[in-house]
Amino acid sequence: MRLTDFEAMVDRMAAEVPPEFLEGIVEIVVSPRAAPHPERAGIFTLGECVPLPAPAGAELGEVQSRVILYYGSFVALARDTPGFAWREEAFETLTHELRHHLEWRARTEDLEALDWAAEQNYARQDGEPFDPDFYRDGAPVGEATWQVEDDVFIEHLVRGMPATLPLHWAGRDYVVPIPADAALPAFLTLEGLESPPPGQAVLVLRRKPSVLGLLRAAPAYRAAVQVGKG
Repeated sequence: MRLTDFEAMVDRMAAEVPPEFLEGIVEIVVSPRAAPHPERAGIFTLGECVPLPAPAGAELGEVQSRVILYYGSFVALARDTPGFAWREEAFETLTHELRHHLEWRARTEDLEALDWAAEQNYARQDGEPFDPDFYRDGAPVGEATWQVEDDVFIEHLVRGMPATLPLHWAGRDYVVPIPADAALPAFLTLEGLESPPPGQAVLVLRRKPSVLGLLRAAPAYRAAVQVGKG
């Protein structure tokens, strides 16, 4: 998609947004540049909500922002993603950044917590140190289950490390083999599910959280395991 076509598409999307969601938005603009992640190859920032100085005499809650969508980032992702859905990705990015603005106005931090969880999940995927509690800042999608972007985390509290663990997922029963060298907390990426999520399904084994546990926090164990039928 050409830059001019992308700009026109974003303008049409912005015009469809109810006016009450645009209060305090000074402008929605398209930048031609790409915004690659400073440390992670292949990760790009698609959009940004930039807070602006409050106008003179502004009351509490009168936050102003500029929303930027980075056309170059969309081009970079489209180049490596067959069937890249330009409109869907642009709409999701626009609404994500507008939500940032609305939450700043409401003085809430839910979306910032989601963004932090996504950064921690990138670290997990890349084999880097990460906060083992990060997934709890994701979106709850069931009992003891959270979603961070496309990945789903299923938490199971244990006293010690079992040899196997039963799992009910998407209407089916499985048996999860636990590696002999596993230690708590353990993040086990489940392979072989008949109806997997869009990203990874990760079984998280951990002890019940406690103050003592926080003082003795250990690095998380990571492994991929092949599930069996239950």
